[in-house]
Amino acid sequence: MRVAAIADNPPLIGMSRGHLAAVRAWLVVVAVLVIAMVVVGGATRLTESGLSITEWQPIKGTIPPLSAAEWTAEFEKYKQIPQYVKLNLGMSLEEFKFIYWWEWSHRLLGRLIGIVFAVPFLIFWLRGWLTPRLTVKLVGLLALGGSQGLLGWWMVKSGLADRTEVSEYRLAMHLTLACLILTAIVWVASSLKEERASGSVPGAARAIAYLLVPLILVQIFMGGLVAGLRAGMAYNTWPLMDGHFVPALNNLYIMAPTWVNHFENALTVQFQHRMVAYLIVGLALLQAWLAMRGGNGPARGRALLVAAVALGQAAIGIITLVLVVPLWAGILHQLGGVLLLTAATVHAQRLVAGPAPQLPARA
Repeated sequence: MRVAAIADNPPLIGMSRGHLAAVRAWLVVVAVLVIAMVVVGGATRLTESGLSITEWQPIKGTIPPLSAAEWTAEFEKYKQIPQYVKLNLGMSLEEFKFIYWWEWSHRLLGRLIGIVFAVPFLIFWLRGWLTPRLTVKLVGLLALGGSQGLLGWWMVKSGLADRTEVSEYRLAMHLTLACLILTAIVWVASSLKEERASGSVPGAARAIAYLLVPLILVQIFMGGLVAGLRAGMAYNTWPLMDGHFVPALNNLYIMAPTWVNHFENALTVQFQHRMVAYLIVGLALLQAWLAMRGGNGPARGRALLVAAVALGQAAIGIITLVLVVPLWAGILHQLGGVLLLTAATVHAQRLVAGPAPQLPARA
């Protein structure tokens, strides 16, 4: 059954209620898988597992070693890279299997996301369920996903020759692109909500909502640098850092040229990650306060949710820091980051969409 879409919502024009729900549910499933991918990727980094698979085999690599001989062969490949020679010399086969399974699971999730996205997309497109405008957006998402796979291997390659770990620049880029893809998927899925009972918030709160999404993405990039430099393993006090709220400038900018400190100085990288976290929490709380004073409907509830998640994420970050990044806390912190990004993205998109009536039940 076809339905007439409202005139001010082009993505819905020509789509039936059932088709709309199916496409939206599919995108939600993909978003959940991307969140899982980011969390497993964080665990892969924390366990230093990312270099355990030294080859990129998109098809053959789907099947893990199944015999003792195959496990030995994979282990021998790992023994040739600097990480084993300089950091893990003498590692047992069982210890190697532990890090191997993390990296294999991370790559398998990436392949699974590709299949779960591409196959339904092709089916929906061939059946004519998608509008031209929506098709273009989904093709863009597919291209971003493919580029993420290439970027992931480019990141791994940086740690196979002259380093014992991957480049912090490439790690941060890989993490940020994954979160950018998540943002795009969530944005498109939210735009397909047939009932836009969005509610309203004051103009200042609306501006904050739009600002928070890119700001959280910047913070995630900085978090990637923190992980890449293992900056969370040092300066494990809060709220003071190195004995001060603001460390001495000669320590923050000890490296030359000056700009390098923002990417390679562990003190500076962690400090700016802290400061942006305070900014995000402050803006989220301000937005919630403004929404409580002058907002109404679901928009006010979403603003409160963003503030609550931001506070929770900040608390997890502090716990992770003072406990010197235990695996469980690091994973939880990564999960909190993508959940905050998701909540902020949905809120911003619903405000952009604005209120509109329901789609009619029949054309």
